[in-house]
Amino acid sequence: MVKGQKVVCTNDTFSAVIRAIYKQLPVKGNTYTVREVFLGRERVVKGGDSATVGLLLAELVNPPDPFHAGQQELGFSSERFAPLEEAPTEEAVEELEAVGVGTGKKGGGYWMD
Repeated sequence: MVKGQKVVCTNDTFSAVIRAIYKQLPVKGNTYTVREVFLGRERVVKGGDSATVGLLLAELVNPPDPFHAGQQELGFSSERFAPLEEAPTEEAVEELEAVGVGTGKKGGGYWMD
């Protein structure tokens, strides 16, 4: 995932402790914009030492991580999100149809039904 990318939340199950320290949490099925990607810890509450990819989201702002020496904002594991599938452009659809993709015709070496 990269800064500016649209993602959709796939997991909004949080413990009571997380709900208490965060001001804003993502909701399953909602779309968000990646504000920043960072290397984070697996478990904020216990100050774990294994790394994970963390995200800050443009639509949600939270307080500083109480266990981070630099007071970095509390973020979310990237595993809670999936990249949003962008709809293909009209040109891309026309190109695919020209070779028979998605039309039920065998053409262009693709078969998508």
